[in-house]
Amino acid sequence: MVEPIRIGQLEIRFLQTKDETGGALDMFELMVPADAKVPVPHYHRDWDETVYGISGVLTWTLDGETRESGPGETLFIRRGAVHHFSNPHAETARVLSVLTPGLVGPAYFQELASIIVPGSPPDPAKVREVMLRHGLVPVPD
Repeated sequence: MVEPIRIGQLEIRFLQTKDETGGALDMFELMVPADAKVPVPHYHRDWDETVYGISGVLTWTLDGETRESGPGETLFIRRGAVHHFSNPHAETARVLSVLTPGLVGPAYFQELASIIVPGSPPDPAKVREVMLRHGLVPVPD
């Protein structure tokens, strides 16, 4: 298991990695505090994502449709589907995220954490470069 990774206010805890599963999947818990800064709308080039709500509520935009997702609810994000999430609610949201196949691992999140410094705005060009290198494609609003 990888140590928790903090990117700004977000925290990611890997439960299974691509290396541990022979590339079958990546599984992590994501904690999103209220009004936290979150990734830009994007899609995954080569994997699907299934999200399961543990606590709190996230607001998702998936292919232009907005929906709330709370405890016990799932959201399937097929590869290529543009998506984005936010937490405009008072309670921290926790979700379990499973990426299939496992192609990302902790490296993507660790690299983002190294360039996103609390207290200063991230460099959008560097963030975009990291996203693209790891198979995430940012989409303009």
